[in-house]
Amino acid sequence: MPSGTPPHQIPIYVNGRFLGRPLTGVERFAGGILHAIDDLLDDEQAKAWTILVPKGVSLDQGFRKIAVKTAGRLTGHAWEQIDLLAASRDGILVNPCNSAPVLHGRQLTVIHDALVYRFPQGFSRSYRLLHQTLGRLLARRSRLATVSDFSRKELSDVLKVPVETISVISNAVDHMVDVTADETVLDRLGLRDRRYFLFIGSPAPNKNLARAIQAFGALDRSDVSFVLVGKAAKAFSKGEATVRPAHLLETGRLSDAEILSLYAHAQALVFPSLYEGFGIPPLEAMRENCPVLASDIPVLREVCGDAAAYFDPLDTGSMSRAMLAVLDGQADLQALRQAGRLRSAEFSWKNSATELLRVVTTIASSSR
Repeated sequence: MPSGTPPHQIPIYVNGRFLGRPLTGVERFAGGILHAIDDLLDDEQAKAWTILVPKGVSLDQGFRKIAVKTAGRLTGHAWEQIDLLAASRDGILVNPCNSAPVLHGRQLTVIHDALVYRFPQGFSRSYRLLHQTLGRLLARRSRLATVSDFSRKELSDVLKVPVETISVISNAVDHMVDVTADETVLDRLGLRDRRYFLFIGSPAPNKNLARAIQAFGALDRSDVSFVLVGKAAKAFSKGEATVRPAHLLETGRLSDAEILSLYAHAQALVFPSLYEGFGIPPLEAMRENCPVLASDIPVLREVCGDAAAYFDPLDTGSMSRAMLAVLDGQADLQALRQAGRLRSAEFSWKNSATELLRVVTTIASSSR
């Protein structure tokens, strides 16, 4: 049993602001790891834990042992900096989603990547300035963690803190274990008897979607579609992909059950990112026996290992050749699937939760 309760029953609070936001990779990390902690703690240990949320957020979040409580009357960043600070002052605060009250004296903050510093063009000026400043303040006021060794080195560089002081608490994909695939999505999208490549993500600049669309268009194949799952692509209005290729299908946001079915039937997941803090979709695809075509960038090499076929994300010809190798049988898909299943099994929320508990206990011990 992990030591989930630090010495002397110090209260442990969790910044639950994420529970009132739409589900993205950051929120998925927070939910996955907290539910794993809920499973790991015994009843006595769980008494020390409380998830604090702003008003209006449901208290029924599926936790069996950890309490969820409303704190304060404010919302947004003001809630975090004022109400959350006041409610958690007597204990340790765990912040799983990039931000935290800067005046808290004993806390762990998970900053998932250095994207706001490395790709500032993907954010509004106000968001960029706020989160760049917040990150620098938290680097001085909080114990930091992140989701990959790549991100640890990146954050160490941009925030000017020793790399060894930043913990690595990985993402995982076993949140899909209890999801049942919704096969009706194949009929609704006209994909039941059609081959397709799959993209899961947003149209943010770091996702490099415009080049992936160009690479698909260069195939000029009428027998294959490119399915884009997520927010509507903006590539066509940016001058990067001025011609919309045929057989491109934008689905908008889909449920996990629908995405699970798309993974199971896709020719391959195409993950063309220029920059990531981790990259959850490739591991999800691997778990569902879907081959992965990924950008040859350090973080994806770290996450995917030898279980993906890599391409140059700046070269649309390289992407096209990777897709064509799948369609024409040149790629060893059986080997990719087998390696993918083994690779995805290495990541679990239980392991990540155990590491977070270890870090929290270290904070508690050092603050006595």
